[in-house]
Amino acid sequence: MINFEEELKKFHPSLEVEEVQDAIYNQDLTDMADILVKMVKDAKEE
Repeated sequence: MINFEEELKKFHPSLEVEEVQDAIYNQDLTDMADILVKMVKDAKEE
């Protein structure tokens, strides 16, 4: 059976839309395009 008191202790409210957007954009994520640009730049320097 579900213990609602225990479940409420575990609850964390979800982020608002603006907070989610800030959290996503503030992360420095490298994607394949960034890797390819760096590889081409490194190849040109050699």
